[in-house]
Amino acid sequence: MSADDQVYVQALALGLDPAWRRRPDEERHDDGFRFGEAEAAAELHGVRSISYSSIGLEPGVDVLFWRMAASVDLLESAAAALLRAGMGRWLTVTHSLIGRIGSSQYVRKPTDQEQSLFGGDRSRYLVVYPFTKTTDWYLLSKEARQGVMNEHMRVGHDYPTIRQALAYSFGLDAQDFVVAYETDDLVAFGDLVRALRATESRRSTVSDTPILLGIRRPIDEILTLLGTG
Repeated sequence: MSADDQVYVQALALGLDPAWRRRPDEERHDDGFRFGEAEAAAELHGVRSISYSSIGLEPGVDVLFWRMAASVDLLESAAAALLRAGMGRWLTVTHSLIGRIGSSQYVRKPTDQEQSLFGGDRSRYLVVYPFTKTTDWYLLSKEARQGVMNEHMRVGHDYPTIRQALAYSFGLDAQDFVVAYETDDLVAFGDLVRALRATESRRSTVSDTPILLGIRRPIDEILTLLGTG
């Protein structure tokens, strides 16, 4: 993949200062309008952004954005514009997970289930988390790692309605990968995670938290839930 073909993704989790809800109605309405304008403008500047709410679901997280751009610079510029616009001045970055979409070492021909989560119709829920492997994992032979991952992928294919994306974070962030799943069925997703816990690949896991859960909502709907009126 050339430098011109790079695709970077970011899970940007933002928490709202509770004091904002005590501002006058007119000020909250204006703050929400300006924030919504800044989010809409992101795509004009090369950032694809999908909005999710986590109000009362994740400590310190009210809004979750799943974003894609050709460079980290574009992701930064879009975040800066968002955080200085209206309600954005009352938001804190609780989590920011950065990764780069690249070809998998283990999947020869990705299916529709294994894609970047930016194509097609959106599912109701997004689950995203950082993921890090052990040193021993990387010291295994390529053949040994392929065998372990074959089992891992077979389990995933038993849940075809759950889509996933894997982004590489080596050298960009503290984790090795950013993993994201889309689903309309949280029960099925829970079953998938439990099944994956029983595979050999689990032995090589160092960490896979925090897990961020978001509900897909247009930004206007999220703003209403937050109290813009």
